[in-house]
Amino acid sequence: MKRFLLVALLGLLSVPGWTQIQSPSEFLGYPLGSQFTYHHRVVAYYEHVAANSDRVKLEYYGQTNERRPLLVAYITSPENHGNLESIQADNVKRSMVEEADSRKAIVWLSYNVHGNEASATEASLLTLYTLASTQDVDQVAWLNNSVVVMDPCINPDGRDRYANWYNQIGGFAANANPDAWEHNEPWPGGRPNHYLFDLNRDWAWQTQVESQTRMALYQKWMPHVHVDFHEQFINSPYYFAPAAEPFHDLITDFQRDFQTRIGQNHARYFDEEGWLYFTREVFDLLYPSYGDTYPTFNGSIGMTYEQAGHGMAGLSIDNEGKDTLTLLERLTHHHTTGLSTIEVSSKNADELIDNFGKFFQDQAKGVGSKYKTYVVPAKDQMTKGNALIDFLKIHNIDYWIATGNKNVEGFSYRTNRNEKFTVREGDLIVPANQPRGGLVRALFEPNTQLSTPITYDITAWSLPYVYGLNAYAVESTMSAPGTRQNKRMSTGVEVPPFNPDAPYGYILAWEDLRDAQVLAGWLNAGLQVRFSEMAFTQGGYDYPAGSIIVLRSDNPDFPGDAFGMAVQKPLKEHRRVARETKTGWVVRGKDFGSGSVKVLTPPRIAILGGDGTASLSHGETWYFFEQVLGYPITRINTDDAGGVDWSTYDVVILPEGGYWGLFSDGGADALKTWIRQGGTAIAMGRAAGALARQDGFGLERKDSDSDEEEDEDEAYRDRLRRYADQESEFVKGFNPGSIYEVTLDNTHPLAFGYGDKYFTLKTGSQAFEYMENGWNVGYIEGDGKPRAGYVGEKLHDQLSESLVLGVEPMGGGAVVYFVDNPLFRAFWRSGHLMVANATFFVNKD
Repeated sequence: MKRFLLVALLGLLSVPGWTQIQSPSEFLGYPLGSQFTYHHRVVAYYEHVAANSDRVKLEYYGQTNERRPLLVAYITSPENHGNLESIQADNVKRSMVEEADSRKAIVWLSYNVHGNEASATEASLLTLYTLASTQDVDQVAWLNNSVVVMDPCINPDGRDRYANWYNQIGGFAANANPDAWEHNEPWPGGRPNHYLFDLNRDWAWQTQVESQTRMALYQKWMPHVHVDFHEQFINSPYYFAPAAEPFHDLITDFQRDFQTRIGQNHARYFDEEGWLYFTREVFDLLYPSYGDTYPTFNGSIGMTYEQAGHGMAGLSIDNEGKDTLTLLERLTHHHTTGLSTIEVSSKNADELIDNFGKFFQDQAKGVGSKYKTYVVPAKDQMTKGNALIDFLKIHNIDYWIATGNKNVEGFSYRTNRNEKFTVREGDLIVPANQPRGGLVRALFEPNTQLSTPITYDITAWSLPYVYGLNAYAVESTMSAPGTRQNKRMSTGVEVPPFNPDAPYGYILAWEDLRDAQVLAGWLNAGLQVRFSEMAFTQGGYDYPAGSIIVLRSDNPDFPGDAFGMAVQKPLKEHRRVARETKTGWVVRGKDFGSGSVKVLTPPRIAILGGDGTASLSHGETWYFFEQVLGYPITRINTDDAGGVDWSTYDVVILPEGGYWGLFSDGGADALKTWIRQGGTAIAMGRAAGALARQDGFGLERKDSDSDEEEDEDEAYRDRLRRYADQESEFVKGFNPGSIYEVTLDNTHPLAFGYGDKYFTLKTGSQAFEYMENGWNVGYIEGDGKPRAGYVGEKLHDQLSESLVLGVEPMGGGAVVYFVDNPLFRAFWRSGHLMVANATFFVNKD
């Protein structure tokens, strides 16, 4: 440890190094830890080191939404650099259960996924300098045995947002008083990326450009060890592995043991310095989309390290023990665990590599998997199934398309029971006995097992529910015909070619998110469209309610070929089919001139944000419209709401939040007036609860149905609760995130494109009564138990017979209530079409 600190001291005090490489302090012009370094200066320092060291090479793998570069440094011996491509290729072969020769440990260090946990990037500068310039015999040996991949900042947009704010608000000297302005970030804070997403929940879903580009590179390396550097609040000193329960049960004994070995090595160094730390608490290994779990489910030793600090810490802050925590201390701790990780990994390279290979060998055999095959029928869900295939491809998950029919038995995700069914030609088959079988199991299994319900995140995420797919989990294996990953689902029905000269118009069946994307494209192009409130049959095809009709007679501004070209462009972009129609006459349903076939006026949409709203939910909504749907919106700060002319908007979306300030200043009355004049308000998650607290809205909170006398007796008995039972009592009313089956009224426009069931991700305990004067479009029937995930027993009665989706008419307008957020982290794809329905179809009488 003393050697670690000697090198750190040299870097921090600007003492000339052993080579032409400048220390971070020399290069930056200020002592490292005395201020926050902007991303462009971090990049410049990495380039400086790479230009002056034969141990370091850089690779730029992408850029952020705000056009900041994303890069990694490869740090290893000059000899290993000469063989870097073969080391990389060999390790990927090993993960595919193929022969491989390379024996170098690959250690990936990821810094600053949360922008305001800002010591991590500063630590990376010191660690880079140490590894590039060290003459220490042991450290040189580490680089002979390993390849270190360092990503200095996963989230540059968020980090620079934080650094800019802090550098602007701070005084000449840091103020350690926690009351100081510099310790209290304004909305939305530096934690999220440009679109206000938490990138540490996006590893598996890869909705954000930072995740997409980074994980494409990750798949080319498949490291043996991955560390995700974080910060926690100021009174928790330092957390490192081993992790807390619950562990996902696919995690191997070796992965558990190696975490402990690394943690013990960290503890040795921390003990030498008298630094405090804790292990085996808070940070578990369950949710598959973290920077520790996703690598773990891909054979790695995935770990989170958490330093006291976070966005409130600034350059220095006094904690509850009246100790002053400085940025220098924070970065030094991260620097120490980074080097310690490399040390243990390098010294145990052979064991790491052998067990990494064994992980994939066991998965290829289906070891530990109850279900060996997952089947997604193509019938009536081909588009959703192909969206799932796109997801499988980015994870290198093998799949096949069935080439024949076979009768089997399996667990039905839709009915929640085992039943017989027929696999048909064109169906999607995902085997669990494959190299990526661990990831398949983690993402597909119907219900994840929990050793304890106290977990850091949601407890249910099974992909068939995420994508809204009818699917089956089968306990037997199925043979794999043909090659893998080279086909898409197909019903075998020939699709007629697009006719750009259709004399009458086109019909687009309303079935999937892609149809909403096409609609947005047509509206953006200036086309006038109609939608049918009822299902109809024409030309031998059945069209569901919500189907879009584009008529040549409605669009005189698109004469001749221009009409067909305007219609075709978004269809090609989103791989959808619109069928030609030659008449407004239908065989079943309402003709195109009926009042049930309505002109769709492009809605003018506003989204509220700022104080009183949840930044993550605001970002999800913003991202959905701008990047997923491709439809224009206006973001309005709640502080500015009083001066807005709301008559210029047709739809106002309230992301999750309490809205205390807005509603206490008369905002609720103004909102009601606007709704009565014809507006549509869409309330997401906790925003629905915020409206329920206001007079004049028909949403009512649901209380437990337990007998009042029993409640009083139970409350009296609770006075004798044991101190040690606090946690067990807490979990009885706890819902970290679970999946519920929802009964749908799919005749209502809010549920167009859906069947009679929907599966919602419920991340809280709020529950509401069925509305007396509104449309109860989606609701939970039965005993209130979840389909998947954990929900405390005290919540079962409360959630039973409760509202999930509702529409309340109000004067000339309406309120749409999404009790659960359908845009949660942008990964809950089955909810996306419903948001489009709320925006385009609701309140169009």
